[in-house]
Order: sequence, then structure tokens, then C-alpha cells
Amino acid sequence: MTLDPTTAARPALTLPLCNHLPDDVKVSFEFFPPKTDKMAESLWAAVKRLEPLDPAFVSVTYGAGGSTRERTHETVTRIARETALKPAAHLTCVDATREEVDTVARQYWDAGIRHIVALRGDAPDSDGVYRPTPGGYAFAADLVAGLKKVADFEVSVAAYPEPHPEASSAEADLDNLKRKVDAGATRAITQFFFDVDVFNRFRDRAAAAGITVPIVPGILPVSNFTTVTKFAGMCGASIPQWMAETFDGLDDDAETRKMVAAMVAAQQCRGLAAAGADQFHFYTLNRADLTYAICHVLGVRPPMPVPSPAMAEA
Repeated sequence: MTLDPTTAARPALTLPLCNHLPDDVKVSFEFFPPKTDKMAESLWAAVKRLEPLDPAFVSVTYGAGGSTRERTHETVTRIARETALKPAAHLTCVDATREEVDTVARQYWDAGIRHIVALRGDAPDSDGVYRPTPGGYAFAADLVAGLKKVADFEVSVAAYPEPHPEASSAEADLDNLKRKVDAGATRAITQFFFDVDVFNRFRDRAAAAGITVPIVPGILPVSNFTTVTKFAGMCGASIPQWMAETFDGLDDDAETRKMVAAMVAAQQCRGLAAAGADQFHFYTLNRADLTYAICHVLGVRPPMPVPSPAMAEA
């Protein structure tokens, strides 16, 4: 059944702001590897803060040009070793041969990591033009196919509700996603977006193109509107006028901005859930409190402790 996105979003708007999402809704969180010891402390505090929410998985990004390869590996393996979370490691095609990428993948498998987020990666050159690494995987679909030959990984890939800036057309971008799925991807996680209708239309187009894997909305809480606007310009995401007006005047008011950001993200998730979404991937930027607050509002909370017999009798 194809839902009309405009109609589908209306039930969410009539519900109370703090109305919980269905119990079967799953969340996942994305972190980036730290560059300094202080950043490592902040990252680990965020991981431990969000762990009780029992996410489906957490992912750790990979820097441009493979610049954080070692730190990504250290972060992912530490999460696997010291928490109950299921970590996913990002891998890209950039600045590595196929043999080098396959070696990293085998190391992850040997460390018990069963989930890879496979990405083409950003252009490492100063001119911003992507060029396949000689002897490497050329594009994400090639990387997915290669990973599936290394081991039976669960593989997530990127999807773009608003076409990738380098795509020749929306249709070409969707064809690229189809190639990644046909190569063995088991999930697509979207670039962040803010207009619920944009996601709903993209999901329906993907289904019509024969893409049957789950397409998980990527949610970016707005901790800094100026920074988000910059991110959006780089990745081709649009900023709705209502959103610019909502954050207007809050550049120097961080506390109010956080409260507004939580409200905006919670409403976005509720609109998506009303149209059938049951998974959400949060880009945390290694800041746990805002993501935790949004999840709380949506009803994604730590399990309640089971009362002891003595407490029950009292």
C-alpha cells in the first residue's frame, strides 16, 4: 500500500506532543571517532549514556580519505568489548586498495563485528572531485559485493531522499541505491532531512523501483542551526522555511535551542512513524543529552527495573 504523505502525516499532528511511538520502534545511533583524549572521554560518556536505550546498533564513522581508520577500529572494538551494544563499522572506498579494505574487514570479523556501513566516501583531493583509488573498490556497490565475499556481514548503505549532489538525476541516484541493494546490502540509512514528505515520497519511489530492504530515516538533532545549514549545503539537503523561522534568534541561546531542537526532532519522528517508519538512526555528533531527550519524549526509554519480592510485598 502506498501512503499519500500529506494525508499520512496528519494523524501525527493531532496527537499530544509527548505521545509515545509504538513499542516495536527501534533506534540506532551514530558516533564519530575521537581525535584527542578529551574527545575520547566525551565520546565514551555519550556511548554509556545512550547504552540503556537498547539501540538496534550503533555505528562509528570513517574520516575522509581513511584519515580515522585506526581510531574507528579502536572505537568499534572497544564498544564491542566493553558494552552490550552491537557496533557497526563504517568502511569506504577511498585511499585503499581492495586487499587493504578486505584485510580491515577480516579484522572486524575476527573481532566479532558483524555489521559494516559501506560507503563510497568523500573525495580526498582538494578539488572535491571523487576519483576511484587505483586497485580499490570504485563505488559503494563494488564495496558491498566485496564485503559479502569476505564474510557474511550485515551491510548498511547510504540513501538520499534528496539526491546526492554528484548524482546526474534523482533517477540515477535511485538506480545507484538499487545496485547497492542488489550487491547484498541489507539496509539503507538516509542522509539527514527535515521535511517528512521528502522521505515519504522517496520511500515510495524506492519501493516502486523494487528496493525492498528497510530504509531507515536519518535524524539529525539541531544543536547548532548555523552548522546544520552548512552541513545541508554540502550534502544537498534542504532547510524548510518553517525550520529557519523556528530557530531564528537562537544563535546565542544554546539552552533554548536544545529545547526547540528536541521538539522539532520529536515531531519529525512522529510524522514519519504515522506514515509507517519504525526505525530511526540518530546522528548524535557525540552529544548524548539531546538524542536521549528526544528518545525519552518518543517513549524509547531504559527498561523499568523489576521489583524485588520484598518491594512487591511492601
